[in-house]
Amino acid sequence: MSAATLIERRTRKLARHLAGKTLRFVTAESCTGGQLAAVLAADAALGVHLERGFIVYSVDAKCEMLGVAREDAERDGAVNPEVAAAMATGALRTSHAEIAIAITGFCGPREGREEVGLVCIGAADADAVRVMDFHFGDIGRRNVLDQAVAAALQIMIDAAS
Repeated sequence: MSAATLIERRTRKLARHLAGKTLRFVTAESCTGGQLAAVLAADAALGVHLERGFIVYSVDAKCEMLGVAREDAERDGAVNPEVAAAMATGALRTSHAEIAIAITGFCGPREGREEVGLVCIGAADADAVRVMDFHFGDIGRRNVLDQAVAAALQIMIDAAS
């Protein structure tokens, strides 16, 4: 199944899970550059659940806007579980949302030793922070971005259930 189809199906499923709820999300996106927030904003049923979004593509943005420790952000090109967790907790702390979703990853092309297709997604709420690593492989930049958004939507569905 294509990532676009997954995104479409998961968007509809998330809308069903959020119907009648007041749950709000904040997004903190690096590699996806706001794509997750755009998917939410494009759907009238989901837009009301998007409290705000951060695009923190650079190391400086991650550190200055979300409080990510510079040493973590400078390690592994900012693609590591510590950065995903810090992005999620920083976004939650600086918003009025109940759940934060943070995405950081390598979409390609390869520039050094990084693993193209590695994406770390952090999810934070008042009780816990969880980070999941996804290894999509070197499937092309656009495909990695779409797979990352599809994965984040599934995490949001699980959180809303």
